[in-house]
Amino acid sequence: MSTPPPPYWPPPPAQQADTEPALNGLALASLLVGLLCLPPLGIVFGIVALVQIARKGERGRTLAITGLAVSLTMTAALVLVTARAADGLFGRLDTAGGYEDVAGELTTMDEMRRGDCFNVPGGDLLAERPFIYKIACTSPHEGEVTSSTRLAQRAFPGASELKGLAVDACWKAQDAYAMDTWALPSYAETFYFVPSRESWDGGDRRLLCVIGTAEQEHRGSLRRDATMLTPEQVAFLRVMNEADLALGRQPDGEIDEELPRYREWAGAVDRALGVEAGLLDGVRERPGLAAPAGAQLKEVEAARAGWQRAARATKPAEFQTAWDEASAALSVETERALRGAYGLAATVPEWLAGQSDGSDGDPEDSD
Repeated sequence: MSTPPPPYWPPPPAQQADTEPALNGLALASLLVGLLCLPPLGIVFGIVALVQIARKGERGRTLAITGLAVSLTMTAALVLVTARAADGLFGRLDTAGGYEDVAGELTTMDEMRRGDCFNVPGGDLLAERPFIYKIACTSPHEGEVTSSTRLAQRAFPGASELKGLAVDACWKAQDAYAMDTWALPSYAETFYFVPSRESWDGGDRRLLCVIGTAEQEHRGSLRRDATMLTPEQVAFLRVMNEADLALGRQPDGEIDEELPRYREWAGAVDRALGVEAGLLDGVRERPGLAAPAGAQLKEVEAARAGWQRAARATKPAEFQTAWDEASAALSVETERALRGAYGLAATVPEWLAGQSDGSDGDPEDSD
């Protein structure tokens, strides 16, 4: 008797894997490229990703749409910035093209150094950041660099503070470059070029100090620094120039509103004149200097007494009276004789000519 075969059981049906569609790589690439490096390429990646997702059933449609939108936005911003930059560049190039007749070689401000001479379009030394054409100082020129420095501040200091810094730095630079200030021609003026807020944000930190001679045709360098003078002349001019700088730092505003600052100023002038008095006292025995140095010392001591009273003044009228007395104590003619004894320029400059006849001058115009 045979045993019947066991019943046949069919194999269980195959189980389908429970997996989600793959993420489209171009969808993610569209967002990253649009944000970080090349927005136009992000647009291409976004469009291709949407086509592939629809055809293959992949994931990433929302990501592709976001990447496409970001890439379009960044591309539009890039086009706008590029167009503005191009307008500025081509505008400057067009302007430069109109000044091809300016003598000299077009040079960037960062390349200018102390002792370089230059011209500017139209002789406009008041322009914010003019085109500079470097030229030999022996040729007619409109400006001569006394100092070229890079400012150390990280943040833009503000227009007013930057102006004050530039004025002080450029007066000092001029006094060191052309120490015998009386030897400067009457048409020579101090100018400076500072960065604007916009150029500062672009990395511009250059402060260029200049003696401008655009009012008349000028040839030759105005340089007469410590290397070109005797030690005695250098010592004398340093203290005289420091006294002039102290006088030139007169506060803004009216005395009755700024009396404390005016008193501080009077004290600073007194100290500068004290240094001058010390130098004059030390040369009174030298041949040729005894008489003019003694005369200058007498006037300086009288002026110091007036400035000391001004520094102690408690009322504006009291300060004004002491200021007037201090100003009247110094004679331009006495200084002229002393400068001549030192072998320096003895022609009274125009800015002092009003006082050469013995008049007091106007202390309000002392700077």
